[in-house]
Amino acid sequence: MKKIFLTGALLLSFCWAQAADIFVSPKGSDLNDGTKASPKATLTAALRQARELRRLNDPSVAGGVNIILESGNHYVHEALFVRPEDSGTADSPTIIKSAGDAVINGGVEISSWKKQGKFYVADVPTFNGRPLDFRQLYINGKKAVRARDVADFEDMHRIINNDPTNEILWVPAKAVRKIAKAKYPEMVLHQMWCIANLRIKSIDIQGDSAAVRFHQPESRIQFEHPWPRPMVTDNGHNSAFYLTNAMELLDEPGEWYHDIDARKVYYYPYKGETITHATAPAVETLVNVEGTLDNPVSNVRFENVAFEYSTFMRPSLMGNVPLQAGMYLTDGYKLRPQMIRPDRNHKLDNQGWLGRPSSAVVVSAANNIDFIGCRFENLASSGLDYEWGTDGGIIEDCLFTNIGGNAIVAGSFSPAAHETHIPYNPADQREVCSNLRIYNNIVRDVTNEDWGTVGILAGYVKGIHIEHNDISDVSYSGISLGWGWTSSINCMHNNEVHRNHIYNYGKHMYDVAGIYTLGAQPKTFITENSVHSIFTPTYVHDPNHWFYLYTDEGSAFMTVKDNWTEAEKFLQNANGPCNNWTNNGPMVNDSIRANAGLKKPLPHFQKN
Repeated sequence: MKKIFLTGALLLSFCWAQAADIFVSPKGSDLNDGTKASPKATLTAALRQARELRRLNDPSVAGGVNIILESGNHYVHEALFVRPEDSGTADSPTIIKSAGDAVINGGVEISSWKKQGKFYVADVPTFNGRPLDFRQLYINGKKAVRARDVADFEDMHRIINNDPTNEILWVPAKAVRKIAKAKYPEMVLHQMWCIANLRIKSIDIQGDSAAVRFHQPESRIQFEHPWPRPMVTDNGHNSAFYLTNAMELLDEPGEWYHDIDARKVYYYPYKGETITHATAPAVETLVNVEGTLDNPVSNVRFENVAFEYSTFMRPSLMGNVPLQAGMYLTDGYKLRPQMIRPDRNHKLDNQGWLGRPSSAVVVSAANNIDFIGCRFENLASSGLDYEWGTDGGIIEDCLFTNIGGNAIVAGSFSPAAHETHIPYNPADQREVCSNLRIYNNIVRDVTNEDWGTVGILAGYVKGIHIEHNDISDVSYSGISLGWGWTSSINCMHNNEVHRNHIYNYGKHMYDVAGIYTLGAQPKTFITENSVHSIFTPTYVHDPNHWFYLYTDEGSAFMTVKDNWTEAEKFLQNANGPCNNWTNNGPMVNDSIRANAGLKKPLPHFQKN
């Protein structure tokens, strides 16, 4: 038996040694043969070469295929498409890995800056044959500020009144007088647990007030949907807002403005600053791993690869009015009379249908797709999204930072035609995101554009394990698990949130928690997490409505146990049955707090 075991081990080592290596270099050529001395230029060509090796049953793939990215920027003009024919097996995986500091880059460099008064000015290049438009700009590697009316969000103006019938938002005249003649100004409106991006159509100043109207389709959606709504209160906490995207607002160092008609970009430099390089994002999705339920992509792994410079243009084209966690409304309205449905534990007063924001990396209809040691940075919307139809997969030892939306997203948030309050339980359970492990990642400074997004977001999922992650500097909640606002049994079950460290959250929004849940989730455990240090913005609608742990509507069949928090500030709102809360708060043993967060250090990321 011993000889057989050794022979098997040697054979296995031999197979792995025979893995096919295909090299890709920014200085290569797709006419090359893909060797280290003669690398390909693009990942697309490398994947095709690997696909052909597998199709022809080449002996070199017995131990797998390694697509090795040399250091540098690997620019994409469209999403890299990883399809079922690119699949590996458990013994012969397809691995895309960096040989150094390789970046899959969706950006465009802007050069030839010239000083013009107090600004630097440059011509905006074309991209894929069309004038480039963008909502983010990175100067010398740092994200610049899109010109806005306030330097400090604590100085935001507040609305005066909300007129849904006439689709008018009334604001102080002094807030908008400066941009009354601007071409394409936008309002970012703070409303309870979300923000809305609204493109301003007209401003009608009437004395000390101004009537602001917006373009379609966001005007209809904004004024018809009831939740979350703009707040008009009697205690001074009317909804706050800021204005952006107008040359008239370019008045602070570090700000920029894109004149789309003139195809010029203006940057207001800091004292003594010169521009060595500038990047604007141009591609919404950098990598798309997509199969079908009957033919999924399987056994593909990304190792030590960076993903940078994705864009998200919906707010510029159609506005953006989310319902929650970045999932935007395509339609939504109030019900009169209210609906009483047996799958809810209280009345339903609204309907909503949702779209999903773009992500830099998308995985769908795929099994065992892993991301190990990767970096997701300088991204406009979500970072990594396991959308639907996935089984297995590991996200481990990765860094998510400087991201406008959610860092990690998993599972359905109701299909586009499925009213979002109806429990989602598809006849084909393969549609459900299952058995994903999110382990030992750093999530920091994300949600910095869409303030209503979260660090790690999971919707309709089963068997998800969110463990030992370090989550900080988020605008809303740290981890959000579940969807549906109903206690009816659905496809969610057997989920786990264990030993995560969540702190410095609630930077801009309230109705918030370190860990937040929705819906019935049998055999789900939230255990031994450490949650502390919430921000205290003054402009939120209810400064006291924040929590360390928060089981919201329909949350049911969960165990919430042994979580360390600074105080016992929790909420159980309209919960379903069979939740077990045990030993949560500052009395929890210090060893739990000490063991939460990263299981192993990531020194190359932690020093950044």
